Amino acid sequence: MAKLQLTAELYANMVRGGYENLRTNAGIVNDLNVFPVPDGDTGENMCMTIRGGVTALNSFDGDIEKSYLFTIAGVAAKGMLLSARGNSGVILSKFFEGIAHGFDKKKATDARGFADALMEGVRQAYSAVVKPIEGTILTVCREATVRASARLDKDTSLEEFWIVFAKELKASLERTPEKLPVLKEAGVVDSGGAGLLYIADGMMKAIRGEKYSILSEANASNAKTPDISFDSFTENDVMEYGYCTEFLLRLQKSKVNPEGFDETVIKDYLNTQGDSVVIFKTDSIVKAHVHTLHPGLVLEFCRKFGEFLTVKIENMSLQHNTGAVEKEAQEKEQSQKIKLPPKRFGIVAVATGDGIKNAFRSLGADYIVEGGQSMNPSAEDFLNAFKNVNARTIIVFPNNGNVILAAQQAAELYKDAEVKVLECKTIGHGYAALGMIDLSSDDTDTVMDGLREAMSDVSTGMVSKAVRDANMNGIEVHTNDYIGIEGHNILSAETDKVTAAVKMSKSLNADERDIIIVIRGKDATKEEAELLEEKLEELCEDTEVILMDGGQDIYDFVIIYE
Repeated sequence: MAKLQLTAELYANMVRGGYENLRTNAGIVNDLNVFPVPDGDTGENMCMTIRGGVTALNSFDGDIEKSYLFTIAGVAAKGMLLSARGNSGVILSKFFEGIAHGFDKKKATDARGFADALMEGVRQAYSAVVKPIEGTILTVCREATVRASARLDKDTSLEEFWIVFAKELKASLERTPEKLPVLKEAGVVDSGGAGLLYIADGMMKAIRGEKYSILSEANASNAKTPDISFDSFTENDVMEYGYCTEFLLRLQKSKVNPEGFDETVIKDYLNTQGDSVVIFKTDSIVKAHVHTLHPGLVLEFCRKFGEFLTVKIENMSLQHNTGAVEKEAQEKEQSQKIKLPPKRFGIVAVATGDGIKNAFRSLGADYIVEGGQSMNPSAEDFLNAFKNVNARTIIVFPNNGNVILAAQQAAELYKDAEVKVLECKTIGHGYAALGMIDLSSDDTDTVMDGLREAMSDVSTGMVSKAVRDANMNGIEVHTNDYIGIEGHNILSAETDKVTAAVKMSKSLNADERDIIIVIRGKDATKEEAELLEEKLEELCEDTEVILMDGGQDIYDFVIIYE
């Protein structure tokens, strides 16, 4: 029997299988968070990244089975590059981009060819990071590729190679705490490496011929469900946009012949009830999507053929109205700008929370990309922002260390303007830098140097509730304590948020600062913020303390020390 070749069809199924297995285990990856606060998002970021590859494959208008391997690998990689979120997501997308390059116009390949492509993937992944840190996903993918490749011979099958590769991934992952002390202190392995292992395990199922579940298509996003604004659709509103209706229908033998059922029966009916119809059938499951004013009629009709596994109905008028004021104002602002010649510099900033977003706008940001900790924007989000900024040079303020790589990836992809990404890792850095921006030189390098200098003496502390026990930096943390964090260090752990903020401020020499800006989050009351202001004024007699209502999630207080 001929050994299994890696074809375009098999590779596409491997990507789908990898996505499904990661999606199933994304929560486990999220929980491998160094800090015991509820902002772990590595699993979600990697899941949404590889989901972009699956979406691109599903949208491919050719015949995957008849396509060249390098073509389909390129399609998947491009989808991931655009969807990449967070540092691990960007590294993952570059890894798959390198794999695609490594296939080098091959229609199919064997285990050796796959190993060579993986090695190119490792090189591309390392190229995404200016200063690679060992003990991360980079280490895991490099060590596994090198060690598995070294054990290859002319008789090694694709499945045998992948078994060794996955085994070496696991071994390397277990070694990450020894390479990165912060992981050892936190008692976790690297979350990005763990995500890669789950992907590899899912890809193994595809090599063995196991089918991936259609459920992964229906639940393709691990994104958190947004809060509903009940004021966005009141008793006086009129349903205008209808309902986005999606469902999975399991065909029942008591009603139809699942194998011979023609889904066009449902498709034709849906086209009479609405638009944006998408439908496909896999085995005995039908997945459907329609925008309709009559979701009840749609469900009643489809139940003639089976029973529902999942149903999702969303009011599109509510979706349209939620955030409409902000969106329309921003679109109006952009439409006015586009009529003018491009200005010299434009500013794109990442922020979440109405107060923080408004603060960056007041400092001169032309476009706000929604996002921050636990909600990292994708490279495509940045590309959309760049298209809306009418400037010859665009300066990006990521304001989060886990957003910088996605911004840089988008900057490389964008060709209609010069894009510079400021390496600001916190809201405090970005706020201070933008507040001191000097464009008078008209020289990009001079402007960027000035921004870096402006944020060089700024510290940002954050207070959040702990979600697990921990002992880090010599500080014992208990579940539900409030902890003060600066950079990679826990500076305080107290039973109330104000005390934690004050103790953290002492550690950051708050009394030597000129200005302290306290940004209040959603879970901190006005009274708590005023009490913190009072205590900081007592602690720092010669320092101006400013309160700001930020509205951010996760962090009760973000405090900027200038």
